[in-house]
This record gives sequence, structure tokens and C-alpha cells, in this order.
Amino acid sequence: MTDPTGPGRSLRDRWWVWTWAVVVVFGAVALWRSQQVDVPFRDPGGRVFMSRITLSFAILVALILLDGLVRAGRRGWSLGKVVTAIRSRWTIDRVALAVTGLLAYHLVYAFYRNLKSWNAFRTQYDDDLLEADRWMFFGNSPAVLLHDLFGRDVAPHVFRAIYESFSVMVPISFVAALVFAPRIREGYVFLTSAMWVWILGVGSYYLIPAIGPFHSAPEEFAGLDPTSVTATQAKYMAERAELLLDPGAADTFASIGAFASLHTGFTFLVLLMLRYYGFRRAANLMVIYLVAVMVSTIYLGWHFVLDDVAGLAIAWAAVRLGRLTVHPPGRVTR
Repeated sequence: MTDPTGPGRSLRDRWWVWTWAVVVVFGAVALWRSQQVDVPFRDPGGRVFMSRITLSFAILVALILLDGLVRAGRRGWSLGKVVTAIRSRWTIDRVALAVTGLLAYHLVYAFYRNLKSWNAFRTQYDDDLLEADRWMFFGNSPAVLLHDLFGRDVAPHVFRAIYESFSVMVPISFVAALVFAPRIREGYVFLTSAMWVWILGVGSYYLIPAIGPFHSAPEEFAGLDPTSVTATQAKYMAERAELLLDPGAADTFASIGAFASLHTGFTFLVLLMLRYYGFRRAANLMVIYLVAVMVSTIYLGWHFVLDDVAGLAIAWAAVRLGRLTVHPPGRVTR
């Protein structure tokens, strides 16, 4: 099914301008903060922007080919039919919107990562969040309760795999929305909502700066079998210390921030978007994955319980803001 608006129609309607307006405003906020802390935008090793946008374009091409194969196969597969299926669906209009949409998303993500890094200069509130966690669980640590429930030997590796699967799920999800949505505009609802997750998320970091339970209560995690998560946490703390020691050093960059959990937030966003697109069964399966992600964030010490609650709220708000951005009230939806 091709975009019923026809070639060039979506570009002429300019509904995508509102997504770019979000990028520009957020970029202005990031620039202001950069000047305030006197630290320039950074992309150490190209891993924040260049490597991620390259991966997104690779996934885009792969999914377009897959979509073409599936569509051509319905009428008897051949190379010519695959090419025809791809060309009929991927007009210049749709290609331009997909490419510029990915650029907009990754600019927002780069602004988010730099703002997150600069939040290291502010006072952290880990002790308050740790106290809140224990108050909610009647004086007990929720992480220790999970350690007692699941054990400390095999479970850390299982939850490490769940936690790290996030880095695979994220880029595939928003690119898939652009490829498989019947209209590119509906794909933009997911893409723009994802942008709002990062924007609202970094806002939560500034509202309540924190590092995480693994730092504020390290004794609770000392008995866990070491994993790559343990090494990553140590690496992130070393990077944060380098930034605080010498903010002017070329590649100093902090990657740690607890409140809120955007692993939880983005996972819930995917669940909500599956429901938005009508994939009820997939959304029901996503509930299981969401719970597993939330448990892993607490078990491994990345987040406090309130961080996960905040992540759910951020995703809910982000979906609504994403829909309002792409489908402003009072405007005819094409």
C-alpha cells in the first residue's frame, strides 16, 4: 500500500515541520546549557551521533528490502517484482521524509546525551531516592529483595542480557515504524514520540539529579556475580570523575544518570505504539518484556523504584506529545 497522499503530497503539507520545530527548540536549550557550563558539544569516538545514525540507515535499507521481498512474494517472487514493490512504495517523498526524520531523531538524541553529561555538575540526590525506596518497602532494599528472590549467581547474567537487549530493540523499533507504517506520517508518530522520551527524560535528570543505587549503596550489589554491567558501571563512574576533574579535556563525557529510567520509558513507549498501530498480541508480549526490564534495572542497581515509575509516566506523556506534534489539533489529517 502506497501513501494515499501521493508523491510529494506529504512534503507539501508540511506536517513534518512541527517535528523539526521540536528539534530546533531542544537544540537551543542544549546550546544555552553548553554556554552555561562552558563545555562544547561532544561525540567521543562518534558513538553518540555518527555510529548511531549509520546503524539506523543500515537498518532502514535492510527493512526496506525485507518489506519489498514480502510484498513481492504475495504475487510470486522475482527480482523484478521486488524492485517494483520497493519503487512503488518508496517514492522520493517517502525516502526524503524517512532520511530527514532519522536525522532529526539523532540530533535530539545527541542533544540529550550532552545535556545528560553536563548534569554531572549538579548536586545529586541519590540518598533521598535511596531512602524513598526503603520507605516504600518497609525499611527493606528492593534490590536486595530481588537478589534474595532470584539469587546472586546466574540471575545477574540473565538480567544483564535483558538490560543490554535494549540497545538492539531501540534502533530497530523506530526505524521499523518508518518502514512498515502504511503512511510515513504515522511512522513519524513513533519517531517523534521517541524524541519526546529523550527530551522529557533529560528534563527529569535535571529535576532530580542522581547516579543510581549501585553507587549510593554499593554494598548491596557486592555479592552479585560480576558481569559486563559491573564493568560498565565502573567505566561510567571513571568517565564522570574525569569530566568533573577536567571539564575542558577533549573527550570527557558522562554517561550516567538515574532519574528517570529511560530503559523503562522507551520500552513502555514501544508497547504503547504497538497498541496505537493495532498490534494487540505483540503489545501483550511486550508487557512481559517491560516487566523484565524494570526488574533488571533495580536488580542490577541502575535505578531506584521511583525511576521506573517516572519512566512509565514519561512514555505516556511522550506518546501524547508525539501525536499532538504530528497531528496538531484543528488541522486536517491527510
